[in-house]
Amino acid sequence: MNTDAGTRRFPRSSPYWPVLTHPRLGRVLPGLVVSAIGDGMSTVAIGWLALQLAPPGQGGTWVALAVTAYLLPGAAGGVLFGRFLRGRSGAQLAGWNATLRATALAAVALVYAAGHLTLGVYVTLLAISSLLNAWGSAGRYTLIAELLPTEHHLPANAVLTTIGEFATIVGPPLAGLLIAWTDAAVVILVDAATFAVLALTYRLAVPQAKRAEGSRESGGLAVIRRDRKLLGLLALSFGFFVLFGPTYAALPVHVADDLHAPATVLGWYYTAFGVGAVIGGIVTGYLRRWSLWPATIGIVLAFGVTMLPLGLGAPLPVAVLCFGLGGAVWAPYLSVYMALFQRSTPADRLASALAANGAILMLAVPLGTVLGGPVVTAIGAQPTLLACAIGTVVLGVVAAVTVAVGRRRRRSGATGHGVTGRASSR
Repeated sequence: MNTDAGTRRFPRSSPYWPVLTHPRLGRVLPGLVVSAIGDGMSTVAIGWLALQLAPPGQGGTWVALAVTAYLLPGAAGGVLFGRFLRGRSGAQLAGWNATLRATALAAVALVYAAGHLTLGVYVTLLAISSLLNAWGSAGRYTLIAELLPTEHHLPANAVLTTIGEFATIVGPPLAGLLIAWTDAAVVILVDAATFAVLALTYRLAVPQAKRAEGSRESGGLAVIRRDRKLLGLLALSFGFFVLFGPTYAALPVHVADDLHAPATVLGWYYTAFGVGAVIGGIVTGYLRRWSLWPATIGIVLAFGVTMLPLGLGAPLPVAVLCFGLGGAVWAPYLSVYMALFQRSTPADRLASALAANGAILMLAVPLGTVLGGPVVTAIGAQPTLLACAIGTVVLGVVAAVTVAVGRRRRRSGATGHGVTGRASSR
């Protein structure tokens, strides 16, 4: 008796079943989980080691420099290395990024153990470790497009997002325990080991592909510029992330100054967001039949709405709950966004387009956070949160109107062309 997709039982009926059971991708996922947890641990250890090394009174400055060095050089690498990395397979790009991360982070731990780790060397090694970050991210999503048919892209993207969100919940507490027993350099060494495992996983699980012919013809930025849909998608996302950035500056001040609450309350906010993001990531795979452009704009609008209670001074339980709902709404965005890129970009240019896209978006949240500092000082934390929420809603409305007007013009143009054609044929 034949059994069609509609009568299959869970878990075979789940959109995640083809992803998790894929013979090659299924071998990569354990390495991704291990590496994500290691990176979650490093979110604590990077700043903590900077504090250990910094002179008295300069801890804040060096923590900021260390965190920035661990994140932002990837934006430059996404542009500078395009001529060398275009046409490489997704597994190669992701594997090289993991190898560089493992090598540079292991060097941090080893130089520290030898007693020669200065702040300058530390920041330099962190910057080197992040140079291929944009290409590593592009490689992961390119690998999905290479291995899976289009209908499975969104669930596969959601798996990557959920792994990352889960790691942000599990990794920091593990890092805290390990730092208490040893020190931050040991945590960084553990992260290096997880990246080494991931690099080995890519090497063994996915056969190495030859470089695509003609891959030097155009870079990722050129691909995006020539496609109005991709350009609009990038503009929407950049604005969305910039408007979220001030939350990192405003929320701690809001908790401390407006609410007069301890740091544990700030922890509740971030825990609620993380739990919501994990739930939202799991739900994302079930959205695969939705139209992706309306879903992307709808997420922006809904996220702005969930942030309004924080800016309006809602009671603490309501505000924390809404922040958690915001995490659930936020989580599908990257998966849907990447699915649109995967569907709209030629396969031989996907990795370079994603790397260029990642290089630009890497700047968005830090830029918003930097801009948020003076805004919080000028108008206060709660008004800043309200302004960002309203701005996000306005951005979603503008995007929806722009897409609707564009579709109407295309329909009008098609109708006019048809009428002219019929008239001329009489």
